[in-house]
Amino acid sequence: MQKQKLKAVVLLSGGLDSATTLYVARSQGFDLHALSFRYGQRHIHELDSAARIARAAGVMRHVVLDVNLRAFGGSALTDDIAVPKHREMAEIGAGIPVTYVPARNTVFLSLALAWAESLGATDIFIGVNALDYSGYPDCRPEFIAAFEQMANLATKMGVEGGARFRIHTPLIKLTKAQIIKTGTDLGVDFALTSSCYDPRADGRPCGACDSCELRRKGFAELGLRDPLER
Repeated sequence: MQKQKLKAVVLLSGGLDSATTLYVARSQGFDLHALSFRYGQRHIHELDSAARIARAAGVMRHVVLDVNLRAFGGSALTDDIAVPKHREMAEIGAGIPVTYVPARNTVFLSLALAWAESLGATDIFIGVNALDYSGYPDCRPEFIAAFEQMANLATKMGVEGGARFRIHTPLIKLTKAQIIKTGTDLGVDFALTSSCYDPRADGRPCGACDSCELRRKGFAELGLRDPLER
């Protein structure tokens, strides 16, 4: 009798990091359940990318949830605050930028946990990164470890089911170049991804925000051309 594959919930924004994370989970033999969010982000185009990536990866199910964080604001991604442009790498890495969305990863992981428990799955993948991470506090290993502990304290599966939830962060110690190399080796089509915080109306990247700068740096370090550059 064929052994049933384990299920995993993968947070899929449509960006370079989350696409690579999805393919890492696939390479580890999981049945993929991708979760994306329409959270009031100004770069809503990323959801089109998430749908294309999910289809290309052959996910079992792709769910897009509406969670309107624009109602709270407080971020350049969800409010009428200018997205920083043309910043130097030293400036990008200094402090928490205005593109930080308050508690976003806490909210997203909580909903991923709810779906995982309903599926009977104990594995959740998220593409956070603690090197080229633009100073976001909810991309740090300490946060992930604390959330994983909470997940095992706050769920029926964790308390009564004898199961242990695990938050997988396969990219957390990688540079952007290493992430791109990993994705390339796994067959990710980066032409399907969208990383820009302030894309043009047709979805093309602005080429100047922090995310675009980090992406460009990663491809350049590998001597590769970003397929989104025209």
